[in-house]
Amino acid sequence: MASEKTQRKKNGASHVVSSKLSKNKQSELDESPSVGASSLNLSTLNKNLLAKETVTDTADIVCLSHLRWHFVYQRPQHLLSRCAKGKRVFFIEEPIFNQEDLRQLEISEDISGVVVVVPNLPEGLNEESVNANLQILIDGFLAEHNINKYICWYYTPMAIAFTRHLQPQAVVYDCMDELSGFHGAPPTLKNYEAELFRHADLVFTGGQSLYESKVNQHPNVYAFPSSVDITHFGEARNLKIEPADQADIPHPRLGFFGVIDERMDIELLQGIADIRPDWHLVMVGPVVKIDPAMLPQSENIHYLGAKTYQQLPEYLAGWDLAMLPFARNEATRFISPTKTPEYLAAGKPVVSTSIRDVVRPYGDSKLVRIADTVSDFVTAAEQAMQQDTKASGWLSRVDAFLEQISWDRTWASMIKLIDSAIATRDAEEKNNLGAITRKQAPNIITRDFVFDYLIVGAGFSGSVIAERLATQLGKKVLIVDKRNHVGGNAYDHYNDHGILVHKYGPHIFHTNSREIFEYLSRFTQWRSYEHRVLASVDGQLVPIPINLDTINKLYGMELNSFEVEDFLKALAEPKEYIYTSEDVVVSKVGRVLYEKFFRGYTRKQWGLDPSELDKSVIARIPTRNNRDNRYFTDTYQAMPLHGFTRLFENMLNHPNIKVMLNTDYREIEKAIPCREMVYTGPVDAFFDYRYGKLPYRSLDFQHETHNIPVFQPIPVINYPNEHLYTRVTEFNYLTGQEHSKTSIVYEFPKAEGDPYYPVPRPENQEIYKQYKALADATPGVYFVGRLATYKYYNMDQCVGQALSVYKQIAVKV
Repeated sequence: MASEKTQRKKNGASHVVSSKLSKNKQSELDESPSVGASSLNLSTLNKNLLAKETVTDTADIVCLSHLRWHFVYQRPQHLLSRCAKGKRVFFIEEPIFNQEDLRQLEISEDISGVVVVVPNLPEGLNEESVNANLQILIDGFLAEHNINKYICWYYTPMAIAFTRHLQPQAVVYDCMDELSGFHGAPPTLKNYEAELFRHADLVFTGGQSLYESKVNQHPNVYAFPSSVDITHFGEARNLKIEPADQADIPHPRLGFFGVIDERMDIELLQGIADIRPDWHLVMVGPVVKIDPAMLPQSENIHYLGAKTYQQLPEYLAGWDLAMLPFARNEATRFISPTKTPEYLAAGKPVVSTSIRDVVRPYGDSKLVRIADTVSDFVTAAEQAMQQDTKASGWLSRVDAFLEQISWDRTWASMIKLIDSAIATRDAEEKNNLGAITRKQAPNIITRDFVFDYLIVGAGFSGSVIAERLATQLGKKVLIVDKRNHVGGNAYDHYNDHGILVHKYGPHIFHTNSREIFEYLSRFTQWRSYEHRVLASVDGQLVPIPINLDTINKLYGMELNSFEVEDFLKALAEPKEYIYTSEDVVVSKVGRVLYEKFFRGYTRKQWGLDPSELDKSVIARIPTRNNRDNRYFTDTYQAMPLHGFTRLFENMLNHPNIKVMLNTDYREIEKAIPCREMVYTGPVDAFFDYRYGKLPYRSLDFQHETHNIPVFQPIPVINYPNEHLYTRVTEFNYLTGQEHSKTSIVYEFPKAEGDPYYPVPRPENQEIYKQYKALADATPGVYFVGRLATYKYYNMDQCVGQALSVYKQIAVKV
C-alpha cells in the first residue's frame, strides 16, 4: 500500500534526520526476525518539538497509518493537525523499501506541528522480518523522544503486527475505509483487524455505512462521517482568478478532485464526454493503482494532476458543477467521500453515483443529485446547473446542513471520547479490573454532547424514534422515563400468579398501514387476534359496535341486513350540522340507542355529557347492518406473541441506546447534556403550565385474579350503566395464554392522576394552540405523541407519527 518515495512532497518547514540500526543489530535481524527491542542512536528533533515535550503533560498521539502525510490532504490530516495544537503528534507511515541496506527512520516536522516518521527498510525482507525491524525502530523512537504517556491511533490494522506489545493509555482505531475491499489488500488484513478490535478502546468510522458494518464487532463504535473546513472551501464562492492550467478550458465545466483509482467509474466518464461533447470534464488528482492508459481519453476530458489542498478552492471556483463519478464496487461499498461537503461548501451543485453515504444523507436531503447511468447523470447535471442555485433556496439548505459538520466539532467530539476512555481505564486499573472490563463503554458517551438525543418517555413515540436514530443514523440516544419500566401505557408483565397482564388496561394492536405493521414486525412475532366486545344493556350482553345481532337480541326481533338498516334509519334523528358526540350518535341510531349504549358510558369516561364533547370522541365507533362483531375492521389485527414489553425491549436493544428509568428528565438534563431532545410528555408541564393546565382524563385500575380458567364469555364487556367502572377486561383472551387461573381488570375513569385522554373541547384546544406556538418556537426539541401534541392516538398512529418525525430529523442531520 505504500506510495513511492518520489510522491512524498514536503509541505511547510521541515527537516530530515536519519535514525539507523547499528550494524550488529542489522545482523541480528537478518539472522533472527523475532529479536526484541534495541537501543537506537536517534537524532533529536528541532527546538520546537523539544519545547512541546516540556510544556505538556497530556498524552502524545502515536498514529500508525497506511497513508502518506504529504500525498493527499484528507481525514488524518484534518484531525491530527487539530490535535497537534495541544499535543505532540507522531505520524508513522508504512515503510519505504530501498535497494540500500538501510534500516532507519526519516523524520520531519510538518508546518502543522505533526512529526512525520517514515521507516526505511531494505528490499527483500519477508513479512516477519519487516515487522521485527519496525518494532525495534519504533521502540527506539519512543524511548529517544520520551514518548511514555501516549495514545495509539491506528488507520491501518496491519500495524498491530509490530505494535501489539506497546502499553498506550488508550487505543483508537479510526476506520476511515474498508481497506479489505481495496485492490491489492493483503490477505492477512482481516485477521489483523480482528486483533485490533480486541485491543481498541474506541472505534471511529469514516461514514454511516462503515459504522453499520462494524458496529457489532466492538462495543464502542462511533460514526464520524466526513466533515468539512467551511472557511477554506467557502473561498471558492468569491475567487475570480483562474489557475493557469484550467483557465483556457471552456464552460460548462464538470469537475472532480481526489485520488483517481479503481473507485472511478471510467465508463461513466467516457459516456458523459461522448453524449455531451460541449461539456468539459476537469479531473484534478493523482492517478494511483491503475494504469493511466486505462483512463478515457477525449478532447473534453482534462487530467490536471495532483494539486495541494490549498489550491483546491481555486479550481472549484471555476467549475459549473462538481462530480462524484464513483463506480459501485467493493472498494466504494463503504466510502464516505470527504469531497462531498467540500464541494457543497464551495457552493457548487453536485451529482453523484449512488454511493450509500452520499445518498444518505445528501441525496435524501436533496442537497446532492443521484444518478448512475450515463443518461441519468447527464440529465441530473443539467437540472443541477439550472436549479441548484442560491435563488432556489438550495444554497441556504446546504449552509444549514454544513454548520453541523465542521472538523473542529468532529475533533472536539473525538477527544471527549478519548479522555473518557482513558478515565475509564484508569478507574479500572485502580480497582484491579483492567484486564476484565477494559471494553466496557466509556463513562461519557459523547459526540459534541454526552448524547446526541435525549428522549423523554419510553412509550411507543419515544422508543420508535430512539430505535430509528440509533440504527439508521448511528446517533447516541439517552431515553428516560419516570416509571420503572419501558413501554409506556402499553407495558405488560407477569403478575404474581404468572399471568401476563396489561398494567394500564387493554392494548389491542390494529392498523391499516402495511409500513407500520412491517416496521413493528422487526421486533416481535405476532399472534393473530380479532378483538370483540359486548355491552351490558337492559340485563343482556349484546355486541358493540351495534350490529344486526345487537338489534335483534335487544328487541327480540329477527331482522335481516336490509331490514335493520331501515330500522336504524327510522330511529335516527338527522341533523344538518354535526358538532358534538351526541349529534354523531343521535343522527345515526336515534336517541333511544344513544341513551342505552353511549350516554352513560361517555359521562363516566369523560366526566362530561356527550353534548359537551367534540364529535371526534364517538365518531370512532361505527354501526353495522350485518353480523360482523369485530370491534375493529383494520387489515392488520394482531398481538405481540411474547407481549408488548418484549417488543419494546427488542426495539431498544442497541448499543447506541441507553435507558434510565425512575428518572425525571429535569433531574439529569443539565448533568448529561444532549444535542437535541424528543419530548413525549405533557406539553403544558414542559412549559411549567404557563397558560394553565390542560385537562386530561385519568384511570384507576383494579386488577383481580380468579381461581377459575374463564371469568367472562368475551375479552371485554362494557358497562354503559350505573356501574362505577366502564369495562372489564380478561387478559387470557388477549394474550392467548393458557392458565388454570384468569386475571381481569376493572377500569374507573377519574379527573386527576396520570394523564391518559386529552379532553376534546374547543376551549382546551385554544389553550393547546398557545402551547403549540411555544413548542414550535423552541429550538432543538421535537414534541411527539399523545401528551405532547394533546391528541388521542391509537398505538399505530403513535408509531406512524414517530416515524414521520424521525424522517424530519433525518433530513436535518
